[in-house]
Amino acid sequence: MAAACLRHRGDVPFPRSGDAVVGIFQGLFERNLLTFNPGWDSRAAKLPAFVDVREIQRRLKAQGITIDNAADEKSSGPASFVVEDPDGNRILFDQHVNGPAVH
Repeated sequence: MAAACLRHRGDVPFPRSGDAVVGIFQGLFERNLLTFNPGWDSRAAKLPAFVDVREIQRRLKAQGITIDNAADEKSSGPASFVVEDPDGNRILFDQHVNGPAVH
């Protein structure tokens, strides 16, 4: 495994190893939180193609996964939703960029 290097956005360290980036937000969230950012690459640049957060939400719902703070499936653009793993850790799907138009 390659050594991770740090970069900062304000006071938040972002350790990096290859294309994997981890944001460390001490005290910002009440509990553990894992974040996925559909539409961004590892340097927060918009990807040319990606699965919109609302489509990810629909797929998880179809598998019986409970969605918290659901994204409006009729909307477009930035949106987010949260799921919880069996251990109680929250997983945030947080899309910051415009995605495919919703029809």
